[in-house]
Amino acid sequence: MNDSPLPFPMSSDAAVARLARFYEQLTPEDLPLLDRYYAPDARFKDPFNEVQGVAAIARVFERMFASLHEPRFRVTERVVQDGQAFLIWEFQFRFARWDTRTTQCIRGASHLRLDARGLVLQHRDYWDAAEELYEKLPTLGPLMRWLRRSLG
Repeated sequence: MNDSPLPFPMSSDAAVARLARFYEQLTPEDLPLLDRYYAPDARFKDPFNEVQGVAAIARVFERMFASLHEPRFRVTERVVQDGQAFLIWEFQFRFARWDTRTTQCIRGASHLRLDARGLVLQHRDYWDAAEELYEKLPTLGPLMRWLRRSLG
């Protein structure tokens, strides 16, 4: 990705559009550029991780690239207001350990809080790990689908 350093100050709309573009084009080689989008002490949380700092956030994405084939984000909607944003997204990938021919898709959203410069201070991902991931695993999937039907 060839994105220039952040011109300060940047509007929240522009910063979120820039971040969405970054995620849609993200490759392992882009991870050193995270400090152009995240404040040094930024917090990141998803169903499996809760970390602080750009280096720790980069490690989350390093593990993602190491364990999945061709992971790709597609931002489908954005809502930006008063230094906060919600990104609605689809995350497509193939499992590295199992059938690599089948593309999986997780749908979720990210809540972002930005500083005055447009850098991300807090990033929290919301998605249903049971429905969007566990039910797609070869060994765990049938049990999770049965549980959902039984409890529904």
